Amino acid sequence: MSLATHVVPLRIYFFVFFSLLILTATTVAVAFADLGPLNNVMAMGIAVFKATLVVLFFMHVRYATRMTSLVIFSGLFFLVIFVGLTLVDYASRGWLGVAGK
Repeated sequence: MSLATHVVPLRIYFFVFFSLLILTATTVAVAFADLGPLNNVMAMGIAVFKATLVVLFFMHVRYATRMTSLVIFSGLFFLVIFVGLTLVDYASRGWLGVAGK
């Protein structure tokens, strides 16, 4: 098994870096704008996009093998399952008539 390294041009790193800076400024602008309930949605959407950029380029997942992608997607899949089960538990707390205090 050979460990081949993928050389990424510096312009890609600079593009991702400046994209992250712009997205951070956008997050700050959204925090000061009154969008009602969309403030959290916008902030989380920008944060997910920034995390995706970091994982793909700075952690070299974009150029990794399929096994690395499989591990990442399976981790995200189980995260969605666990968060979903937690939200189902939270939403069904009052169904038995005994509310938590």
